[in-house]
Amino acid sequence: MAELFRQLSTQTATLVRKEIRLAQLELQAKGRRAGMGAGMFGGAGLVALYGVGALVAAAILGLATALDEDWLAAVIVGAVLLLVAGILALTGKRQVDHASPPLPEQALDSVQRDVDQVKERARR
Repeated sequence: MAELFRQLSTQTATLVRKEIRLAQLELQAKGRRAGMGAGMFGGAGLVALYGVGALVAAAILGLATALDEDWLAAVIVGAVLLLVAGILALTGKRQVDHASPPLPEQALDSVQRDVDQVKERARR
């Protein structure tokens, strides 16, 4: 009986250490994904700023030349920059959504299964 309790103690400690390591790895992966998404949001903001600057320049050139066709290039560049910003923002949002919630779900599920098995065996 003493040997069984010693094995139970050793196996439980090993299991807890492995579950904690699993939780750490899962949180690290989610943190990387959230960081990548936040970086994409930042990039989208920067590109949008350039797009707004280009559109402002296009408006100035358009008004200054009274519909001369030289301003069309600035409008096209501004629109393309804003399109890129939109794509980055959507991609960044998806990355952040995949990282939420910041809980180690796999580790929690594994611990719950372990607890259920221990309870079931204790009832026998």
